[in-house]
Amino acid sequence: MPKQLRIVLAQLNLTVGDISGNLSKLIESANRAKETLSADVIIFPELSLTGYPPEDLLLRESFLAASHKALHTFKSAVSGIYCLIGHPHATSQGVLNSCSLVYDGTIVGRYDKHYLPNYGVFDERRYFIPGNSPCVVPIKGIPIGLLICEDLWHSNPIHQAANLGARLILVPNASPFEIDKHEQRHLTLAKRAKSANLPIAYVNCVGGQDELLFDGGSMIVDATGKICQQAGFFNETLFPSDIEITSTSTVVHEAHFTLPALEQKVYDALVLGLRDYVRKNRIPGALVGVSGGIDSALTLAIAVDALGNDRVEAIVMPSRYTSKESMEDAFAVIQNLNVRQQTFSIEPAFTSFLSTLAVPDSGIVAENIQARCRAILMMAISNKTGNIVLNTSNRSETAVGYTTLYGDMAGGFAVLKDVPKTLVYQLARYRNQIHSVIPDHTINRAPTAELAANQLDQDTLPSYEILDHILEYYLNQEQSLSDIVEQGMDPEVAARVIDLINKNEYKRRQATIGTRINHKAFGRDRRYPITNGFKG
Repeated sequence: MPKQLRIVLAQLNLTVGDISGNLSKLIESANRAKETLSADVIIFPELSLTGYPPEDLLLRESFLAASHKALHTFKSAVSGIYCLIGHPHATSQGVLNSCSLVYDGTIVGRYDKHYLPNYGVFDERRYFIPGNSPCVVPIKGIPIGLLICEDLWHSNPIHQAANLGARLILVPNASPFEIDKHEQRHLTLAKRAKSANLPIAYVNCVGGQDELLFDGGSMIVDATGKICQQAGFFNETLFPSDIEITSTSTVVHEAHFTLPALEQKVYDALVLGLRDYVRKNRIPGALVGVSGGIDSALTLAIAVDALGNDRVEAIVMPSRYTSKESMEDAFAVIQNLNVRQQTFSIEPAFTSFLSTLAVPDSGIVAENIQARCRAILMMAISNKTGNIVLNTSNRSETAVGYTTLYGDMAGGFAVLKDVPKTLVYQLARYRNQIHSVIPDHTINRAPTAELAANQLDQDTLPSYEILDHILEYYLNQEQSLSDIVEQGMDPEVAARVIDLINKNEYKRRQATIGTRINHKAFGRDRRYPITNGFKG
């Protein structure tokens, strides 16, 4: 006689350090899964009690004690459903990254993460000691294996569970978003499922945590590696899935799903990353300096989509070099998005600085003074209103230092920090497909900082198509200059770009955070020394 198991994938947006808030959400979700969805099992994400990553909070005894207390509170608050809940587990030997299977007030099984990622944005070995024991627990008489996130990227843990008779694997995760991460996850799940001949229920968290963004994408793959159920991206959901277990097979019922295109994925990621940063830090609203250029227009659109037009204000700050076309484009996007705006000319402040410093009104000193005049205005309005300044610089500019320290680098959150300029154009066109808000002229005009007469970005930089290719090779793929030249790049151009990247590490070290979408983003991913004699 086949056995039926209804599993709920709890794809939740949790907040690091908010143990009481997370606990309430987990209890409410477990009760809803039992009462509304008739679930037998609910799977919560990795470290769901504390949020991920807790970082150095894990070094505080009071934090570990609060997490331990919350786990016991959860045990007494939920009954009649198996709950797989992630939490730190403190022992005399050290702290483990664990998940406990709770049923009717009892922990019926606990799994401790074996492989602790210590690369890229991860530094779990700083906080945890590794587990070394498999865990297979009966649920309604069905042996179920437990793993945690990184353990799925290694072959041994799932085979240990299979050898103990597991018929299904449950895996809580905290896997950050990257542009092609879903495809990587599926390849890994498919490989593990086929090698062990076991279906896998994969549950990921969703939401922004500083520069990290978790996209969800929870899914169930069958023993052949095929995705049978998919919970979607960038959304909180309690996603039920029915599984049928016979003496010879484990069958996952299939449901149709559609994967989003690249532009939709990235745009949704940027919206959620900003929304959660503002929401979780209890910031009332946002300020965007709108110049008439594409970066500020896209940032304004993302801000409105993330927060609503009533919580966003546009600040226009023209100078003697601001063109009539730029002003028209700036006011057009502001009107299209229906946000409040204020206009402040930077001319009086700029003139005063030139006079005080006795410098000409052209050249690098004058250009940077203009950017810093704007930063002073933006930060003053931020102080006055409590609203956060959204930095509008993109990844291409930040990489080569085409930004002004304490000027256009100022702000509390950099929405486009990890977005190459060529992708900025793609995202602007994608946003206009939803509803046209960014003027065509803004998208089609040659990019310019307008800090000098007749200035264009391409006067100083290679075309953004070439620049972004070099950045992809040098940053994301970590290729050398000789490797990049072999890809067809001009050696002088490539060498100049790499030199600019290396020279401007000091600027990026002082830059504000922004949502990470690339495998090698500036910030947690890239920890290069500022004082650095290596030129390869």
